[in-house]
Amino acid sequence: MASCLFCRIAAGEIPCNAVHADDEFLAFRDIAPQAPVHILVIPRRHVASLAATTDADAGMAGRLLGLARRIARDEGLDAGYRCVINTGADGGQSVDHLHLHILGGRALGWPPG
Repeated sequence: MASCLFCRIAAGEIPCNAVHADDEFLAFRDIAPQAPVHILVIPRRHVASLAATTDADAGMAGRLLGLARRIARDEGLDAGYRCVINTGADGGQSVDHLHLHILGGRALGWPPG
């Protein structure tokens, strides 16, 4: 989608501080980090949100989580980290493109918000 911010980042139209890139996913550091480590992982294919996925996306979703685990390990988040997928306006989703936040590098409180 031409107007989607994350599609434009995935296409290389907007620069990012990438930590991982392959044919299916892009992971990059958040420009407004909420923790010492704050990385976004997105599918390159436009999917509006977790609610917009179908059963056919189960493999992609599993690979997304596996990639988040590998990135957290590579970032040295051995003491723990949080993975968050905000869905819809009430869920805090601000960009209508499925993305997973990896947050870590400090103790994270609960409840989150």
